[in-house]
Amino acid sequence: MSDAAAPKTRALPHVETPNSTPAHAFGALLLRDLAVLRKNIVEFVARTIMQPLLFVFVFTYVFPKIGQGVGGARGEASFSSLLVPGVIAIACIFQGIQAVALPLVQEFGYSREIEDRVMAPMPVWAVAAEKLLAGAVQGLIAAVVVFPLAIFIPVTTVHLEVNWLHLLTLLPLAALTGASLGLLIGTRVSPRQVPLVFGIVVIPITFLGATYYTWQSLSVIRWLQVLLLANPLVYMSEGMRVSLLPQSGLNQVPHMPYWAIYLGLLGFTALLGLLGIKGFRNRVLS
Repeated sequence: MSDAAAPKTRALPHVETPNSTPAHAFGALLLRDLAVLRKNIVEFVARTIMQPLLFVFVFTYVFPKIGQGVGGARGEASFSSLLVPGVIAIACIFQGIQAVALPLVQEFGYSREIEDRVMAPMPVWAVAAEKLLAGAVQGLIAAVVVFPLAIFIPVTTVHLEVNWLHLLTLLPLAALTGASLGLLIGTRVSPRQVPLVFGIVVIPITFLGATYYTWQSLSVIRWLQVLLLANPLVYMSEGMRVSLLPQSGLNQVPHMPYWAIYLGLLGFTALLGLLGIKGFRNRVLS
């Protein structure tokens, strides 16, 4: 092909774009985030101070009041033994939130992925119930994972004495309670509110859920003991203690009455589950 036949191209004129350097773009994004932070300063402060506040409250106020030391012993029950059932309860409730709430927040977001789920040939409430059950199964798996950790990690001896009747009934109930809370949170919050929920809901539930101490030991702080009856994690932690810790002999650990544990777990599972299913249905049909 001759040079005359070659297509002629013209260079585009160079246009100077002011303030187009990466540094300027970075600064603009930073200013934008700071402006958003200023508008949400109350939420930011609440979620920022909640965790250190609760650390100080539990480890410097509650523990001295009840005579319990970290790494030491209270009577014959080591802190490690008290902590393992609490960690199992935390695993159930966190997995319920992560497996149910966080995916739902995304599915109810701008993409509306939830619409694909509700096209399944089943009632809307059944879709919500399936998510609840799936979250409970994942909570059970997370709880089982804690057992080998409790064997190999603690420095002090962990005194576990499995009561299979309580474990096989209370652990599934605890997992259902955690998944029910996750369903409720997932149907009530928007994506931008997730950090706030963790800061002012999930973290307080964890620190004040009788995970690092027994509910009975709070009798010296009566107002707090009564207040914590509204926390579902308390019943999950106490349920794991009656399932895993010795209930007789020198290593016996005081616990909440059996009937209160079962009633609390059944009640919170029903209440949170119904509210979550109702919220799911409202969000889908809105």
